[in-house]
Amino acid sequence: MAITAKMINDLRQLTNSGIMDCKKALTETNGDVEAAIKILREKGLAIQVKRADKESKEGVIKALSAADGKTIAMAEVNCETDFVAKTDNFQNFAAAVTAKVLEIGEDLGDSMKEEHMTICSQTGENVKIHRAARYIQSGTGIVTSYIHMGGKVGVLAEVTCGKPETAANALFSEFVHDVALQIAAAAPRFICSSEVPQADIDAELEIKLNAMKEQKGKLPPESALPGIKMGMVNKFYSEICLLDQPFIKNAPGEKTTIKQLLEKVSKEIGDEIKIARFTRFQLGAK
Repeated sequence: MAITAKMINDLRQLTNSGIMDCKKALTETNGDVEAAIKILREKGLAIQVKRADKESKEGVIKALSAADGKTIAMAEVNCETDFVAKTDNFQNFAAAVTAKVLEIGEDLGDSMKEEHMTICSQTGENVKIHRAARYIQSGTGIVTSYIHMGGKVGVLAEVTCGKPETAANALFSEFVHDVALQIAAAAPRFICSSEVPQADIDAELEIKLNAMKEQKGKLPPESALPGIKMGMVNKFYSEICLLDQPFIKNAPGEKTTIKQLLEKVSKEIGDEIKIARFTRFQLGAK
């Protein structure tokens, strides 16, 4: 079968592959477009493998909510360059990945294999579906998402309440949004101090005490150490535990913590509010 320029151009539009690659694939398949696409996708996978040593730390984090607002998904998709990350093809692929996570959950398996091979072929980069999360509302409350810095940071959070009417309360909705902002900006690792492993606390104390000894030449008297250690641990909690962190919207001089804000909102609404869980992705991080 004669391979025409129109056939080659049509295949290029479908795959974004080079002219000679399209012509060769069509020649090998005697003009069978579907078979030619399959060959080009397989070559795209070869490109991905060849470039697997390239770091994929650019990309985007996207979030998507179901129509009823009770299920929400987030996905991080990486590529090698900021140029590719900004293209429509890559952004559309990331959106499709997020939609699939919303549909079936974090374990995508081979469900995006064909689309993944295509985007690798189109971009010539090592595109990775780095990680994903899906929240299904577990009780009365709100699940929410927040995408920060144009897709460089993403947050999912669930905040629960006791009364169904609280979920529709504007003050409660504002608090939930503020919690998501806090997580995005302050990067907590835990909700509260009881979740922090003792090994993490011990490691932090060792670092701080060694630094103190190096700076001053010796440690304070043994009798003073318990109080010093307590201060160090509380400072550590204020950095890594959401409830212990200072609220990012505090005015200069204010020292309101997220726990105090939660208690204030709970009292004003007249309901028990709890931050149930959160997930935070930062582009390129592990």
